[in-house]
Amino acid sequence: MQDKELTVRGLALGASLTLLFTAANVYLGLKVGLTFATSIPAAVISMALLGLFTGSNIRENNIVQTVCSAAGAMASIIFVLPGLVIVGWWTGFPFVTSFLLCASGGLLGVLFTIPLRRALVTHSDLPYPEGVAGAEVLRVGAESRADDPQAREGLMAVIYGSVASTALALLAAMRLVLDAVSGAFRTFIGGGAGASGYGFSFSLALVGAGHLVGISVGVAMTIGILIAWAGAVPILTAMTPQTGELASFVTGIWRNQVRFIGAGAMAVAAIWSLVRMLGPILSGLSEMVSVQNILDPLDHSDRDIPFNLIIALAALGTVVTTFIVWKFAADAGLGTMAIGVAALSIPVILGGGFLVAAICGYMAGLIGSSNSPISGVGILAVVLSAIALALFFGGAAEKPLVALALFITSILFAVACSSNDNLQDLKTGQLVGAAPWRQQVALLVGVAASSVTVPFVLNLLAKAYGFAGAANLGAVTAQPLAAPQANLISALAQGVIEGKLNWTMIGIGAAIGIAVVLLDELMRLKGWMRLPPLAVGFGIYLPMEATAPVALGAILGWLYNRRAKSERNIRLGVLVASGMIVGESLFGVLNAGLIVGFNRDAPLAIFGSNGMALPAALIGFGALLVLLYGWMLNKARSA
Repeated sequence: MQDKELTVRGLALGASLTLLFTAANVYLGLKVGLTFATSIPAAVISMALLGLFTGSNIRENNIVQTVCSAAGAMASIIFVLPGLVIVGWWTGFPFVTSFLLCASGGLLGVLFTIPLRRALVTHSDLPYPEGVAGAEVLRVGAESRADDPQAREGLMAVIYGSVASTALALLAAMRLVLDAVSGAFRTFIGGGAGASGYGFSFSLALVGAGHLVGISVGVAMTIGILIAWAGAVPILTAMTPQTGELASFVTGIWRNQVRFIGAGAMAVAAIWSLVRMLGPILSGLSEMVSVQNILDPLDHSDRDIPFNLIIALAALGTVVTTFIVWKFAADAGLGTMAIGVAALSIPVILGGGFLVAAICGYMAGLIGSSNSPISGVGILAVVLSAIALALFFGGAAEKPLVALALFITSILFAVACSSNDNLQDLKTGQLVGAAPWRQQVALLVGVAASSVTVPFVLNLLAKAYGFAGAANLGAVTAQPLAAPQANLISALAQGVIEGKLNWTMIGIGAAIGIAVVLLDELMRLKGWMRLPPLAVGFGIYLPMEATAPVALGAILGWLYNRRAKSERNIRLGVLVASGMIVGESLFGVLNAGLIVGFNRDAPLAIFGSNGMALPAALIGFGALLVLLYGWMLNKARSA
């Protein structure tokens, strides 16, 4: 008798975890431009909780992680959608429109990857690093119950990381410790006329993100920090007469000039990643066309959702996307041109969406969903959308066209987010003997759950914090979230249609990006540690408060992994790091609710100003890291 697989309790647990992890990923993505993979933490939690019930098994746990993987996938929509607020078109996120955008794009992303499954999963030798790791975690816990030591240890790792990061974030919200430190200073460049700055955020979530992304990304971000703050900022400040006090002057130079250097480097890195994948992608598509279904159609391990249902759901998704594009264009005042815009969106979303699904699915199989340069898809999509709109509807006002470019790109990005993750889950399912059609149903459930969560959390964060680059007239706090990708993509849309880009700085950044790409390719050929060019661009583009803790986390993770004696102990570090992200991020969302509810910048604050807040932050931050990594090292030694 076959074990239960697609169960109500599995779907319910997966949907519940999706709501939590989506909220955490939205917050983290807007804060630092990174999201974390949710499948492995979900699998561990699933094994611990479903182990309390009789009949739980590896395939049911696989369904839970499949549903929950949508939390990491669909949350990436925040790399584009906040651009509509940043350019001043929206003041918030209309729930119905935002939900339909995420749900229809996510639905098409799931459907577009179904015909790719046999070519890119079943008959492919792509490594699928995260899919294989997920299957290994599920296998290790296949016989786990709630009293199993490994299951309990994994769950406690997530809990310890969550409690530690929540506690530090709570102390910061109470103003008992500082959440970040920053300042400016004079340099020797320009005879002392140059200046630079420093910054560090006491954020365990960012340290956890650094642990997960690894030492290569950490080193690359550090190089980006040095290019920005040890090179570009001192040189440009020496060349510019100072206005105002030093810290504001330095920050202004970085924000208005140096960030465009980072944007140029990021654009080159993202486009190169796509170009480098072009050959393998075309080969994969060719294989997809040639592969025939030679397996038993009754074999549950090779059955997809019925073809008629795929067509019906694809038609539904297309109708929804066409309608919301038409409605958006009509509300933008384009009149009769709205019908033309909606008609243009159909081949763009269907043709472009399938191509995006193939590209993202292949890249995820080759290098993993977390490492896939999905930002490059957004950059190319917004530039192409803006060019198409400018060519076909150039007589319209510029601002509505910018907004439309961002809106259509958001739909394509929703397709990309979904397809970037789906084949990874199907690989996990293949390795544990799951039925593809059941996983595809689970993916649709995950898309629906995360699509409900995204607009709600975005509205909450917009009202509480606002976004860098936006007017943020209604935000309660004066510390907006960075939203780096959304700012970059918005600037590109405006640059194409309105001509507002700082081309000099972007050109310098592009030259740096080319140099880093060449260096990375050389290091790859030599078999040395990689230097991800996109991460270098992040180091230039993001504030140091966000990137420095990530670099620290990457170093700590590298040191820990060198001491860990087994894959089990390395996974323990992954779970603690995931917990650090989840705890602080969920508290950030909760605190945003309190900020909005009480209409106060710091509703939990005990002190208005506390002279001991900085030393207390240093001590608390350091002590919690020592406790967490000490616990993991103790487990590694005793294993």
